[in-house]
Amino acid sequence: MDTIRQQCSKVSSLEMEIPADLIIRIGDSIFPLHKAVMVPKCGYIRRAVAAAEAASSKGDADADADDDPTAPVVELDLSALPGGADAFEKAARYCYGANFEITPANAAALRCAAAFLDMRHPSADLARRVDEFLARSGLRTLPGAVAVLRSCEAPDDLILRVAAEELGVARRAADAVALGVCREALFPTTTSSLSRSPGWWKAELAALSPRSFGRVVTALRCRRADPAVVAAAAGSYAELVLAEVLAAPRDCADQRALLESVVDVLPSPADAPGIPAAFLSRLLHAAVAIEASAKACRDLELRVAAVLDQATAEDLLGVALDGTGERVRNADTVRRVVTAFVERQRQAAAPESERRRSRRASMSGTTAATELSAGTAGALEKVARTVDEVAAEIATEEALPISKFVGVAGAVPKDARPSHDCLYRAVDIYLKTHPALDEIQREKVCSVMDPLKLSYQARLHASQNKRLPLQAVLSALYYDQLKLRSADAAAATSMGDVVLDTQSSSAAGRARAQAMADASLARENEALRLELARMRAYMSEMQHSKGSGSSPSRTAKKATFFGSELARMRAYMSGMQHNKGSGSTPSSPCRTAKTKASFLGSVSRSLSRLNPFKGGWTANHTGSIAAGGRQCKTMHHHHVVTPKRRRSSIG
Repeated sequence: MDTIRQQCSKVSSLEMEIPADLIIRIGDSIFPLHKAVMVPKCGYIRRAVAAAEAASSKGDADADADDDPTAPVVELDLSALPGGADAFEKAARYCYGANFEITPANAAALRCAAAFLDMRHPSADLARRVDEFLARSGLRTLPGAVAVLRSCEAPDDLILRVAAEELGVARRAADAVALGVCREALFPTTTSSLSRSPGWWKAELAALSPRSFGRVVTALRCRRADPAVVAAAAGSYAELVLAEVLAAPRDCADQRALLESVVDVLPSPADAPGIPAAFLSRLLHAAVAIEASAKACRDLELRVAAVLDQATAEDLLGVALDGTGERVRNADTVRRVVTAFVERQRQAAAPESERRRSRRASMSGTTAATELSAGTAGALEKVARTVDEVAAEIATEEALPISKFVGVAGAVPKDARPSHDCLYRAVDIYLKTHPALDEIQREKVCSVMDPLKLSYQARLHASQNKRLPLQAVLSALYYDQLKLRSADAAAATSMGDVVLDTQSSSAAGRARAQAMADASLARENEALRLELARMRAYMSEMQHSKGSGSSPSRTAKKATFFGSELARMRAYMSGMQHNKGSGSTPSSPCRTAKTKASFLGSVSRSLSRLNPFKGGWTANHTGSIAAGGRQCKTMHHHHVVTPKRRRSSIG
């Protein structure tokens, strides 16, 4: 009864002391009105009243319902009216000629109610009046357009949402919002009377629901807005709407539904490539934390992969860690993101290679192809460095399985890295954190890196690293031995030729020859140090095999053999250092070079008899360095085991 009295009091001024003969019910609200006022101005009510009177008529054809004061009261139920009781109250006031205000908040409901009631009377055309308001005032400003669009998406009025969609009110409002966003983003409002910050329009967008914002994004695309504007609008909207979710993600249905709805309306990476990678990484972390749908998580993974070359190690690490930032939880997510990025780069590079072949005759086309190919390689190299840093960070997790570490570190192809020093650091950290791994497990961890792509300093460190598997250590040492042997042989030959030509020259020529001899001696000493390290490793292996039950006589012979070789090399190195320290000048540089080559060849022949790499772990990696072994192969053909050549040699 209170509701009835309240609604009756609203229209009491409209009754004009005449009893009401038309009762309108909308939900719990009741409106006592008059047929004489409402029937001529509302086509829907006119048809409903005529149908009701025809049904209630007893067949008295002579009775005039309009003149009969005792005419029955007609009751109509208009619960299906868009906008509900509030919209009908204003429509009734308009029919009675009373004053009321049209605002951006009620304009959509009034427009839909006028269309439902069929108010087309010349003196009561409410639809035309609302359209004029929208065109002149309601949709001219961004706040007004946002208010109109919000009123079209009333969460508790499905009828209004459908009617606004059918009448085009929501589309007009979304287009007006898109126009305002473009205007404010490109030409910010500078009116001194408005105390607004430069990015005030972003806060206006945050008031929209995800569905309404999706309409705005569609309107921006239809207007061919600048991708930077679309990216700024989408990023700002998602960050403001999901502020609570990003700050403290919880596994609850409300947060999950909100995040999934926002992700669904975000523009594609092609339409908005400027959404920051850091924000997308945070969004992906929140989606995984609140256990969003697989579709939403996969969508975010692809979005992060599209801008992964702009991400930092901290961004990817934030995705990998849990909510507290202490434990590695989402290593698989990081692996999928990196794999998606690599696949995108391959797909982008394949058409370019085809275009380069088709335009080989065109200099301009070839140049463009080369630049794009270089850009793709640069992006891969940058992402590889980022992944190496992330792998080094997650390697400290004691509970991290080998498969997850290898999955992250090996997601980028090996040839994308010019150097594997950073990757070696990550591998070493993982081995240090997990000291209980056996030989096979350590080899699996080291399989993500190529020892031949380590720098000299990294190989030197690896040769002394007891945590690495023996195969990895020996492959690096054998690579250095072959490379230095090649360099020494070439340097000895060239030095002999140069010295013969300049032997009879001035003192400057002799000084130059002495400097070259000292450089060759330094390289020779380095080669001998590597030989010593290699033999120590092999002797350790022999001792291990002796302890495991191998033949004692054979092990003793090998130990004696290596002991003599070590003594010879130590004596030779001491002699070289003594000669260098005494400052003696070689009387015949050519003979000195031959003596060095002869001794190094003798040691190499001895080591070649027990070459542990023949058909072993790195047989396919060390065969490209054989240039320096030609002289030794010619002098001792029956003893030197030369690695097989590969088509591409290691420079």
